[in-house]
Order: sequence, then structure tokens, then C-alpha cells
Amino acid sequence: MANELDGPPKSGWASFVAELHVGDLDMSLSFWRDVLGFGVAYQRGSERFVYLEREDGSQIMLCQQNGRFETGNMDRPLGRGVMFQLYIDDLESFLARLEERQLPIYLGPREVWRAVGLSEAGQREVFVQDPDGYLVMVAQSIGTRAAT
Repeated sequence: MANELDGPPKSGWASFVAELHVGDLDMSLSFWRDVLGFGVAYQRGSERFVYLEREDGSQIMLCQQNGRFETGNMDRPLGRGVMFQLYIDDLESFLARLEERQLPIYLGPREVWRAVGLSEAGQREVFVQDPDGYLVMVAQSIGTRAAT
């Protein structure tokens, strides 16, 4: 019988989506869903796979390690050399969720202004790691200003 988790993402298929191979799908899903705000678009339980999306259209896939697509040793922390960026509207609520769950912060929170053309874009950002060690920067835009 079909349910709301049997279809494509509500925002449509993104043209580029990362798939993270994880050690424990349930633990990773809890972090990506309950902490980062993703929902399950669909899942294949027998493959230990979920396709996640946020209301803003962000998408990512999680698959429990199965030996099929791991191209090397899966030593922790996973994702060395990659960082994911997620922009949200309310960083304070996110920080409260981290504190409630006693999840560690890798770096931040901090305010950063970066040159973008002739102006600067500002954001408040914090860096966290998911249960497998994938690094995620969660940020909230604080506007633009003339370059200094």
C-alpha cells in the first residue's frame, strides 16, 4: 500500500545530491531529521536507504554502509575533506536543539563577513559533525554591506 513516503521529493529532484554512507542509519537519520530539520521523502528499508529533503528544497541521501559503493576504508571521522553547508532562517533555535541533545559544537557560533563581488555577505554560522563525523556548517544570513 502506498503512503506519503513512496514518492519523489515534494520540491522535485535536485540536479546534484550527495549520498552519505553511514555506520548506523537510525542514528544518522535521527540527527539529520530531528536536529537539521530534514524529512524523509522516501526510503528503501531493505537497502537501509533514505532520501531526505527540507521544506526549502535541500536534499541529501543516507545509506547504511553495505560494501557496494565504499571506495576505501570507512575510517572515522567520515567525510574528511568535505563540508556541507545548510542555510536556515533561525540559528538560535538550531543552537537550542544542539544544547537540548547535548551535542558538541565543532566550531562557533560566530559571525563572519565574506567578500562577494563589490560587497560583503554576512552570516552567523556554527559547525557540527553528524554521528559519523561528516562536517556540517549551519548558517543564517545576516545581510550584505559595502565592502570594507
